[in-house]
Amino acid sequence: MSERLSGSVRRVPWSRAGFVVNDLAAWAVSLALATVLRYDGAFDRLDPRGLLIVVGVAVALQLVLGLAAKLYQGGYPVGSFDEVVMLAAVGLSIGACLLVLDLLAVPTRFVPLSVPFGGTFAAVMGMVTARAVIRTLREGTARPTGGARTLVFGAGDGGQQLVRSMLTDPESPYLPVGLIDDDPNKRHLRISGVRVLGTRHDLARIAREVGAEVLVVAIPSGEAPLYREVGREARRCGLEVKVLPRLSELLAPSRISIRDVRDIDVTDLLGRHQIDTDIQAIAGYLTGRRVLVTGAGGSIGAELCRQISRFDPAELMMLDRDESALHAVQLSLTGRALLDTGEVILADIRDRDRILSLFEERRPEVVFHAAALKHLPMLEQYPEEGFKTNVLGSIHVLEAAAKTGVERFVNISTDKAANPTSVLGRSKRIAERLTAYYARLTGNTYLSVRFGNVLGSRGSVLTAFAKQIAEGGPVTVTHPEVTRYFMTIPEAVQLVIQAAAIGRGGEVLILDMGEPVRIVDVARQLIEMANEDVEIVFTGLRPGEKLHEELLGEGETDRRPHHPLISHAEVPELSPDQVELADVIGTKRKDLLDCADGRPVDPVDVSSSR
Repeated sequence: MSERLSGSVRRVPWSRAGFVVNDLAAWAVSLALATVLRYDGAFDRLDPRGLLIVVGVAVALQLVLGLAAKLYQGGYPVGSFDEVVMLAAVGLSIGACLLVLDLLAVPTRFVPLSVPFGGTFAAVMGMVTARAVIRTLREGTARPTGGARTLVFGAGDGGQQLVRSMLTDPESPYLPVGLIDDDPNKRHLRISGVRVLGTRHDLARIAREVGAEVLVVAIPSGEAPLYREVGREARRCGLEVKVLPRLSELLAPSRISIRDVRDIDVTDLLGRHQIDTDIQAIAGYLTGRRVLVTGAGGSIGAELCRQISRFDPAELMMLDRDESALHAVQLSLTGRALLDTGEVILADIRDRDRILSLFEERRPEVVFHAAALKHLPMLEQYPEEGFKTNVLGSIHVLEAAAKTGVERFVNISTDKAANPTSVLGRSKRIAERLTAYYARLTGNTYLSVRFGNVLGSRGSVLTAFAKQIAEGGPVTVTHPEVTRYFMTIPEAVQLVIQAAAIGRGGEVLILDMGEPVRIVDVARQLIEMANEDVEIVFTGLRPGEKLHEELLGEGETDRRPHHPLISHAEVPELSPDQVELADVIGTKRKDLLDCADGRPVDPVDVSSSR
């Protein structure tokens, strides 16, 4: 015990040594003062020996308990709520010990029984007051002298933490000059001297009165309509708009600072689904397991790897045929990317022998199959390539998984597989049906997960629009009424992982992405955010494209037995013997891809063409 105590004392930084002296002095003065007041200043009635014993015990306990609670080693920000709570807990514990000590003293008590009560209260107040004064002085000297005059929309926990962060950083690029909140109960609220000045409807007046330059929307749980309305009104007032990310995107969700502030983007304006993920269900099938992700270098695959790594798998294997993509995902995960470890696997799912030998060697237990060719117009032009990757590649991965006893297999599909009209949709529908076949064959949980367009993925419409706007336009949209479903990459992947925890073998699980969004509206919002005058040109739907995408195919029902954002549908099986015919895809492509609609290939036609 003495060794641990001496070690703790040595670890007390000099900057905190003053708190030790203050707290010990607070006990000595408070107990002495409480005793004097108890006797109305009659010093002749005092028992100096008893008082010294009580003070000595209090000082010793404060030193021991304070070190154990990390009060003097920088365990809490000075003057924070957490530090005040710990000071009160330590103080009350010491006061209780003093009371017991006094009750056990015979034949006479060391001090009157009222002294432990009054002395404890006064000592805790002395310790807290000293820290409050120091915090106030520090904040006063740390306040920024410059920075953009900033309004903070949202006076909740996020807004309060943000304002304090702005005011305690001398280098802060933001100087808070007011808060805005729609809650009438907060109309008189002050945060570190910064007042709530009104609601969003008063934004124009408030911005003019305080000379604001920036508006930060500090509502991490905000929904898309709020961001659209506030962003539009702020730009009308000439304000630059910033936002706080969702809590799931913050590096440290419990503490928000100015480093978390970012520009508003189109993902904020299109929708921000709040997903209630069952962490225990996910941990049950990922923690301690060997997990393989195909297409790990892609947008979805890379995010899958990042989120899976949080659940402590025994091994995370990242497979891709693009070495640069593997370099990027390893760098994002570990902060280093030497590409010299077994976690990165350079391989092509088109290579059947390579995939099988890899599975036999590494023995994955859970597989997320995200490798695919995904660009619809490109696959319409080169259907054979889509077949080789999306169909044959899927067969190779499924076959290897079945032969090596993979317990859970998740095939990443697309909404274009519902009533498919394109090579992309048909090839992905075939992959869904193949997955259902192997689910029955193995008796394990082999399933597919279907969702729509992913915001921010490589080659997404946002990337194309942003480049066109930067170059002065025009922005090209296929049709004025064309709509698509959208999700952000983290949202999609969270639901994919959740779906894999609740799905049954042979099912396709369809993620609910809210209401479809008109592509022309996305283009207009991006143009408005860029504050550019750019023309929108309509080019017409391309071959294989739908005007409106569907989430459920013909005959599929919307059942949601486990999760409000995940529908379950049955998938008809398809044997790989019916589709493993790459050499005829050029001449018999339509017949071959009709498998996607549930119609088997005519075996006579196939054999004759071979």
